[in-house]
Amino acid sequence: MTPTPTVLVVDDEKPNRDMLAELLKHDCRVILAKNGTQAIDRAHELQPDLILLDVLMPDTSGHQVIQSLKHDDATRQIPVIFISALDSPEDEEHGLDLGAVDYITKPFHPSIVRKRVRNHLQSVHHRHLLENLAMIDSLTEIANRRRYSEALENEWRRCARSHSPLSLAIIDVDHFKAYNDQQGHAAGDIVLRTIATTLTGFMRRPGDLAARYGGEEFLLLLPQVDADSAARIGNEIRSAVEAMHLPHPDSPVSRYVTISLGGMTATPHDGQVDPQFFRKADIALYEAKAKGRNRVVWQKTAS
Repeated sequence: MTPTPTVLVVDDEKPNRDMLAELLKHDCRVILAKNGTQAIDRAHELQPDLILLDVLMPDTSGHQVIQSLKHDDATRQIPVIFISALDSPEDEEHGLDLGAVDYITKPFHPSIVRKRVRNHLQSVHHRHLLENLAMIDSLTEIANRRRYSEALENEWRRCARSHSPLSLAIIDVDHFKAYNDQQGHAAGDIVLRTIATTLTGFMRRPGDLAARYGGEEFLLLLPQVDADSAARIGNEIRSAVEAMHLPHPDSPVSRYVTISLGGMTATPHDGQVDPQFFRKADIALYEAKAKGRNRVVWQKTAS
């Protein structure tokens, strides 16, 4: 189901806010702000899909508001429509130069405002779809490497602020090349999709992420999970994969498809991701393979 879009209406005059809210309430969730400072705060907090912004407001004008929004990474992409009594071509040009996607002059015709808002929300919806597709692995339909990299940076900073542990697991399907060679790539694709589904079943909190790194390798990102808990989750996943009893007649490890998992837990101290974080998880994976595969090896740094 497509989520209901959110529109932030900013106007210092209550009748205008109420009229726009009534006009748009059937198409979107409407939130209101009565001045520029409140508009900036609510844009940050609520991340609306679209902002309808009055130009002439006391204290902080609409022009100042959009400049603030466009200079902040968190709000830069939110489209803004100016609604203003300033109706000269120069005023409209200035508003568009500041980054507005549209300019509606007062007094406005309600049906025109509603149709323009619908059109811009449709554009936002299409953009979100494309952004989401760019973050999804086409075969397994879980997060891809790009999405993982973005999530890692965000969660690393978040854990640094809260002095919380961050755990990473690298998963490799044991002897997958032999499986592909003997069973065929179509069968191999089914195995990868099945393992991806299993991994997502263990991602139970908002920050948890399962991603396909490439080939037969997967990643798990587990914020605020310590090494012991993460290793336990890793072993549960390893057991779940083997318990699916996907036949692998060419594996020297088991009659069934199995995985090896290497993990690393660190407690970030600053906002810059430590390159050793991934490297040490990869070393743990190599150790799991060297010890016979179908096992979990976990490392951790001192907090």
